[in-house]
Amino acid sequence: MPQYSKTELRAIYDRTSGYCHLCGEKMAFTNYGQHGERGAWEIEHSNPKARGGTDRANNLYAACIDCNRSKGDGSTRSVRQGNGLRRAPLSRQAVADKKAANTAVGGGLGLVVGAMAGGPVGAAVGAVIGGAIGNSIRPK
Repeated sequence: MPQYSKTELRAIYDRTSGYCHLCGEKMAFTNYGQHGERGAWEIEHSNPKARGGTDRANNLYAACIDCNRSKGDGSTRSVRQGNGLRRAPLSRQAVADKKAANTAVGGGLGLVVGAMAGGPVGAAVGAVIGGAIGNSIRPK
C-alpha cells in the first residue's frame, strides 16, 4: 500500500469536501486509516487496481472505510446508485463557484421581478433578496 504525504491526503480529502464519494457521509480528516473511529476513511481507487486502475490522482477518492472495503473491485457507479448518489460530492472550490453563480442568477432574477413590481427601489430590494436566496442554495 503506498504511503501518502499529508499534502496528498489533504488534496484527496478536499476533492469531495470531506464527504465519502460512495455514500456521501461526512468524514474526519484526522481519522485517515483509523478503522472504527467516527468519520474514518481511506483512499479508494474509483477504477479498482484489479481492473486496471492506477494510483494517479484522478483515480483516487476519499471513502469511508466500510464503503471502500465493501466495494472491493466492484463498480463505483453501482455503489453510488445503491446509496442514492449519481456522482461524487463537489470539492470546496466547486461548491464556492456554484454558490457564486447561484447568487448572480438569483440577484438578476430578483432585479427583474423587483423592477416590474416596484420600479428602481423594488429592483434593488429584489436583487438583494434574490441574491441571498441564490447564495443560500447548497449545490450538490
